[in-house]
Amino acid sequence: MAFSGGGGGKSKMVMSEINVTPLVDVMLVLLIIFMVTTPMMQQGIDIDLPETAASGSPTAEEPFVLVIKKNRKIYSGDQVIAMSDLQKRLSAIFETRKNKEIYLQADKTVDYGVVAEAMAEIRAAGIFSIGLVTVPK
Repeated sequence: MAFSGGGGGKSKMVMSEINVTPLVDVMLVLLIIFMVTTPMMQQGIDIDLPETAASGSPTAEEPFVLVIKKNRKIYSGDQVIAMSDLQKRLSAIFETRKNKEIYLQADKTVDYGVVAEAMAEIRAAGIFSIGLVTVPK
């Protein structure tokens, strides 16, 4: 039970070393998992489909709203913007704005293709935060 002070033969010296090989293996597996899953999170257009029961979030600046009416014309306030001019106009407008966020309000009878084309023009103008405006039920 007691430790011997020495002299009783060869003393065995126990070396305790940490084996880092399993730790390295786990870290490499985690690295590969994150490298594979990260690009999958960036696919698609980042919009939230309408949940009409939720309330909106307050913004510091006045929100910029684009309206697509039944006749497929795009309005910013009272001004009509042609689809071909949308990217240039939005680039000029958002050049000085801090809040690079846009709200898209489309009539429910407008074809999805028109809305998708407008969203593509908005993204081409460098605006990646797009919100869809809905009316509560």
